[in-house]
Formats: sequence, C-alpha cells, structure tokens
Amino acid sequence: MENMIRFHYNLECQNFSKKQDTYHFSVDQQNFLLCPFQRSSDELEDIYQICEELKRMGYPVHTFILNRENKLISSINNNNYILLKLEEDKQKEYNILDMISFHNHLHLSTVKSKLYRNLWGELWSKKIDYFEYQVHELGKEKKIILNSFTYYVGLAENAISYVNNTLNKYASMTPNITLSHKRIHFPNLSIDYFNPLTFVFDLNVRDIAEYIKSSFFVSESDAWIELKAFLSLKNYTPFDYEMFYARLLYPSYYFDIYEQVMDKEEEEEKLLPFIKKASKYEEFLNKVYYEIIKIAPIEKIEWIIEKKEL
Repeated sequence: MENMIRFHYNLECQNFSKKQDTYHFSVDQQNFLLCPFQRSSDELEDIYQICEELKRMGYPVHTFILNRENKLISSINNNNYILLKLEEDKQKEYNILDMISFHNHLHLSTVKSKLYRNLWGELWSKKIDYFEYQVHELGKEKKIILNSFTYYVGLAENAISYVNNTLNKYASMTPNITLSHKRIHFPNLSIDYFNPLTFVFDLNVRDIAEYIKSSFFVSESDAWIELKAFLSLKNYTPFDYEMFYARLLYPSYYFDIYEQVMDKEEEEEKLLPFIKKASKYEEFLNKVYYEIIKIAPIEKIEWIIEKKEL
C-alpha cells in the first residue's frame, strides 16, 4: 500500500499503520488518512461543499488531497480510496457541548439533500430482517452470537416501535436536521469527528445519543456527566427527547461488532464486554427515562421501568 500511495500521491509515508480498513501515516509530521470510499459520487460532491463551508467557519475538518490525476478518488486494488490530511492534533477530544455547538452551525438544505438520513425505523427494520436471515444461514457455529442475538433483536424491535409511535404522535412536526455522523464513539477524537467521509444529515439528537451510548460502555461516570450536560440545556422538544431515547434503546454497539464478525474482521469474543453489561445498561435506560421526564413527557418502555421498580 505504501507503494500505491507513493504512486498516486507522490508521498513518502512515515509511521505507516493500518486500523481496520483505513491506513494512517505521516509526512514531515503532518498526519494523513487513506480511507476507503463506498458512497456515491453525488454524496461526495455534497461532502466536499460542506467541508468548504465548515472551513470558512473555522472548523478543522480534514482536507481532501487530490491524486496525481487531480481527482479525489484513487482506485487501488479494485477499491476506491480518498486521502485526507488532518488539520489539528488527532487526539484532541470533543465533548457533548462541543458537539451541540458544531451541529447548530450547519443545517440541512436542498443542496445537501443527498446526505439526508432520517428513516430510523425503516432502516433498522431492514437491518434486523437481514441479520436474522444471516444468523439462520451463516451463524450456526457462532455460539456467542447465537446466545445473545435474540435479546438484542428484542431491544431493536422496542426501539423501532418507539420511533414509529413517536413519528405518528408528532406527525405534523418539522424535525430539526443538522450535520451528523454515521457513527460517534467515546472518546470523541478529532481524527474521527472531523473526517468528512462520515458526515450525514440527521436529527439533531443522533450524534448525542450515539456518543452517550458509547460512553456508557467505556465509563459509566462519564456517560452520566455527558447526559446531564445535554439535559441541562433544556432547549429540545418532547419529540427530540423521545427520538433520543429511541436511539439509546437501539443496540448499535452490538450490531456494529456483529457485522464486523460476520465480515470476518473481528472475533465474536469482542461482543462479550457489551453482553456482560446488558443488565447495567437496562438500569441506565431506566435512570435516563426518569431524568428526561423531569424536563419533558416521554413514553415509557414498560419492561425497563417495571423491572427496576420490582
């Protein structure tokens, strides 16, 4: 791959490494990422324009590097890649309040519509249907998945029902759509947060929920700090809080790893730390519900609330 980078970009790599499917390296103390690109050319055009807009606002979004043919995409071993240059310390962290400020600076417009994502219930349902088929056909030897899969499908179905009920209840509401990411993790580092290839437009609570959900499995105390910082703002609607809670319910942390296991990128043992904390996460969901209803009325998930009250 280093030879390919030299060929396409005329760069001599230093400190070369690979993390999953992304290549990391430096040139004269400047950090670069060579990332696989699997989105459409139309989406790339929108992403590029958004990056220009964010840079004008002063955000250190990674910079696109053109190849020797002055193109954004390079074909390497029959796969498409894009080279990005990092514009600040890759380990710099961004917390919940930083994220909310970032979101509020860029909203959906017709120009950026190709990046719009807001069909959670429909997308999640399709995923679950496919996962169930996949486990039935291919998962017979994966004991950890077989012993846990039904539980997480149940959580997902709760989340789908919660989303659909919320959308029906607030059918006349215009949702607040802001710049978001395909996935946010804790800690939220600059190297990931300002990677434009992860950008989408979605509900203003998407990233917040994913970040808090991720933080729980790293540090429960940090999850509470970030949750309370979010709730202290009190400038969200009941619709926002219900969709936030639905996103917490949906076990993306499990299904993300499940997909990596099925793609033979990870061993299924990587699921165990999440599975072991399932009961604690139910308690967390219970407590989050009671924190939210201090601010806004949201629907309860009976089995989560009643389990704690017994």
